[in-house]
Amino acid sequence: MKEVIEGLKPQELWNHFYEISQIPRCSKHEEKVREYVISVAERNGLEYKIDAAGSVVVKKPATPGNENAPVIVLQGHLDMVCEKNKDVEHDFSKDPIKLVRDGDWIKANGTTLGSDNGIGVAAALAVMESSTIKHGPLEFLFTIDEETGLTGAIQLGEDMLEGRILLNMDSEEDGAIYIGCAGGKDTELFLKLETEAPPQGYQTARVRVGGLQGGHSGLQIHEGLGNAIKLLTRFLWHVNQKMEIRLAHIDGGSKHNAIPRECDAILYVPADKMGELISHAAEYQKIYKNEFALVDKDVFVEVSTDNVDAPEKVFTREFQQKVLGVLYGLPHGVLGMSHAVPGLVETSTNLAVVKTSDTQVSVLTSQRSSVGSELEDVADMVGAIGQLAGAEVHHGNGYPAWQPNPESPVLQVAKDVYMALYGKEPEVKAIHAGLECGIIGDKFPGMDMISFGPTILGAHSPDERVQISTVEKFWDFLVALLEHYAA
Repeated sequence: MKEVIEGLKPQELWNHFYEISQIPRCSKHEEKVREYVISVAERNGLEYKIDAAGSVVVKKPATPGNENAPVIVLQGHLDMVCEKNKDVEHDFSKDPIKLVRDGDWIKANGTTLGSDNGIGVAAALAVMESSTIKHGPLEFLFTIDEETGLTGAIQLGEDMLEGRILLNMDSEEDGAIYIGCAGGKDTELFLKLETEAPPQGYQTARVRVGGLQGGHSGLQIHEGLGNAIKLLTRFLWHVNQKMEIRLAHIDGGSKHNAIPRECDAILYVPADKMGELISHAAEYQKIYKNEFALVDKDVFVEVSTDNVDAPEKVFTREFQQKVLGVLYGLPHGVLGMSHAVPGLVETSTNLAVVKTSDTQVSVLTSQRSSVGSELEDVADMVGAIGQLAGAEVHHGNGYPAWQPNPESPVLQVAKDVYMALYGKEPEVKAIHAGLECGIIGDKFPGMDMISFGPTILGAHSPDERVQISTVEKFWDFLVALLEHYAA
């Protein structure tokens, strides 16, 4: 399978990307990929240290004659979002990612690719091993658990870094340099299960909404993609007004930072009403295909009666109304646009996961904003809806926004280098997603930072893909930046 990346430039970057793609590295399980980073450092005779959380810093001395250049920090995260299509057999705890080349793109076979942030990590490793790039003193920071809590950045040891210029390589748009990001917070609602025996004469059915793209809950929240939890709830809410249904189970979504692609429910329905349920499903599939024709044309609403488990309990009518009311009422999507940066989403919320257990229905949501007070406001709004239904509400600690600094010295250098390379200025942007820069900047006062990377589409979903031609541009820009600072 390594032939997929043969001949791609720069080959040293792609070789490392291939190697880390063979290593399981879901969030909170970065042990083996960390060992790989350490093995690269050791075989090149480089010093490294690991902090209590498990993040790694490798130090590389300046090339001869460049010792007086400023210390540059190259930063990326070791973990990846582990998502797959339901019909794909893949165990993320042991199976390698199967790389596929499709024209100018590298993607995976039915799973997330891990180019977020595997390309940035591979670039850092390639610089670590290079004997031809001129550079000043370098520090390579590899953090853990970025995707599920930014844990590595939050718990980063305050003695880990000497440098005060940081190049974050976790952005996903060729030709753009990012100088700011949103802060974020998760809000969870827990509804204690209230059940009773299923009614007599009812038949079980599984209702499923799927066929959606999903995607990154920050980068793609403005695209109006379908949310499977919202769409299934909308269907169930309206069917519940027209016929008797009894909900026994509802599950959808899997990650706080991914727009849900699939959601399903197990219902008890009067046996003589099953045809009516199927008819309603066909009606709503037609509605959804019309509403999402330009962004999620493959959406479906499916009712199946074969091989459906028959739960021993169903939600009480009152609890069913609570669950559907909370899910239907919770906001999802863009709540406000920035007045400071035209076109930038300022505040949003993602209805991310619903799960039914033996004791409760839990709902996970994720809020983002580049304004701290608005982040608190929307988290409280979500919590208030939960409280109305008697839910237990938990707010996460969250993470800070990275406030843009258009006068940043490293930004000015980056713009000059980009202009010299490509004859045009890069776009300078802020991003409606969480980057570790805000946290690292808080922890290390005076840190001057930019973020950049190649074009990656569909991050956090099995549609994830990275554009080959932009990886080479990303690498050339990184090398030019390091050589500029060395000079």
